[in-house]
Parts: sequence; C-alpha cells; structure tokens
Amino acid sequence: MGTLKVDVVRVFTDESGNLGNELGIVRSGPASAGREQDIAARLGFSETVFLEAVASADSAASGGTAALRIFTPTTELPFAGHPSVGTAWWLREQGTGVGVLHEPAGDVAVEYDGTLTWISAKPNWAPKFEWLPQDSADAVEGFDGSEFSRGHHYVYAWADEAAGRLRSRMFAPAMGIAEDEATGAAAVRVTEKLGRDLQITQGSGSQLFTKLDGDFVRVGGATVFDRSLELDV
Repeated sequence: MGTLKVDVVRVFTDESGNLGNELGIVRSGPASAGREQDIAARLGFSETVFLEAVASADSAASGGTAALRIFTPTTELPFAGHPSVGTAWWLREQGTGVGVLHEPAGDVAVEYDGTLTWISAKPNWAPKFEWLPQDSADAVEGFDGSEFSRGHHYVYAWADEAAGRLRSRMFAPAMGIAEDEATGAAAVRVTEKLGRDLQITQGSGSQLFTKLDGDFVRVGGATVFDRSLELDV
C-alpha cells in the first residue's frame, strides 16, 4: 500500500480565478500503471490526466512535449479540451512549458498568451453531441437535465449573437458526468457548427474562448492551481 500524489487545477475559470472545471493531474508510475480507470473513478473529477512522458525544451515557457492519457470516471478519452488546457498550464507552472501534447487522438498544439492557455484540436477528435438550442440564456440556466441517462447533451443559446457570446451547459451521464462545468471538446464542436469564434459561458459561469483556424479550432482559457491531495493505492 502506498500513496499517489494528485495535483488539482481548475480550468476555464472566470476573470477573477473563480469557478472552472476541476482536473486531476497524476504523473504516471508504478503506483498508477494499469490502474488509471480505477484511480479516475475514485477521484471523481470529470477528467483525470496521467502524464506518461515529458520532454523539456530549452525554454521553460514553451517548446517541450508531453504525452498523456485522459480518463473520465467511466472511460478513457482520445482527446478532451479542459484536460489539455489545464495540463499545458500546469506544465508551464512546473517549469516545463510545452508546444505539443501527444494524445491518442493526435498531436495537440499549445500556445501561451498571458493568462490564457490555448490548444488546437480537430473537431472530429471530440465526441458527437446532441445539440439542444434554446431561445434564451435564461432557458439554458433553467434547463433540467436530470432525466438524461446516456449520451452527450449540449444545451445552448445566444447571450449576445452579434458579439459571439454563447451560454451553455453540458450533460454526459454515460461518462459518469451528470453535468460538466466547462467542456473544451464541446466548445470545439459548437464552434465548427456555428462557424465563428465564440466566448462561451458554461455551467455556473466558467469562461471558454474559441477561434476557427482552418481545419482546427483553438480553445483557450484561464487555469488556477486549486490543491494537492494524496490517494491511497
């Protein structure tokens, strides 16, 4: 019996560093090998990242690479947005900023821009979502997703269409996520669907920014460190 260190960050916070989606970050090793799904389920975050390898570059700000695997409480994902953004930010805080994250879906480019960390992804790397457009932001906020038992359901409405501001919520119970606070993969998909750059307010008020970039969509947001914990394994 031993302990496993888990760093927890919050991704896509508001401008004051509040809210955001919790992410567990684990450096892979003998204590986690082959037990990733069980560990992710025990932690209970919408996603937990297991860092397989980190290769430093000359600059601590960018240029290195990292390989990672991403798990929800019930399944492994080939790509996910908030784990990619959060891990890239955390690596820079550790002095090993990266330019690329190697994920099962493909290589995810990383950029750092002040308080925001950006990643680039192809829309087809993300899950397919059931789109549930609403008439108003108030309708999104009052939406009852408690009856969903499977699938990925993205509820959204324009808060300000001219400005590209979207209000959204996402429910994915089959992945062990009754409601996700901030979903980068869904931001990639909805940006492709709507065909424009967006500022998305999701969940309780988390903030995601997106930009169309050819065959890719860039997703950015702010991340803060929340806490460290130890898990008995």
